[in-house]
Amino acid sequence: MSSPQTGPESQAKAEGTMPEQAAAPEQQKQWAMAPAQPTGAMSGWLAFAGSLIAMIGIFNIIGGITALFRPTYYLVGTAQLLVFDFAAWGWFWLALGVVQVVAGVGCMYGQMWARMTGIGLAALSAIAHLAFLAAFPLWSLVVIAMSVLVIYGLMVPPRGAVA
Repeated sequence: MSSPQTGPESQAKAEGTMPEQAAAPEQQKQWAMAPAQPTGAMSGWLAFAGSLIAMIGIFNIIGGITALFRPTYYLVGTAQLLVFDFAAWGWFWLALGVVQVVAGVGCMYGQMWARMTGIGLAALSAIAHLAFLAAFPLWSLVVIAMSVLVIYGLMVPPRGAVA
């Protein structure tokens, strides 16, 4: 009896019962069941950073909607912001948040493009929250710290990688 990994041809060759003439085309085909290739386990840091950047993106979406529809929620008036007005910041946070969520999902699937994009978006988010510091100081500092964690998590090499 043959096993799925070896097939009938391999067993016949091993037993020495294979005729010298060519086997039928059906017998020459390889078995459909091949052993699965081992998949690399996702790094814990990559999963953490991917979920964190997606969460920051959701928070930025909420902040963008708040800046668009309720600018009085923030601590300062439009004239006291470092740059732009609340409408411009609202659209910026909304767009940045959507792209961050997409990059976070890509990171959780182990995509390299998402890692590189996530690093850039986390740096952009940290710089933008530095500019938005006057409007929402405590939250901006928290997001800057989380962005640094995202950058670290996305730059940590996967388990077993060699330099």
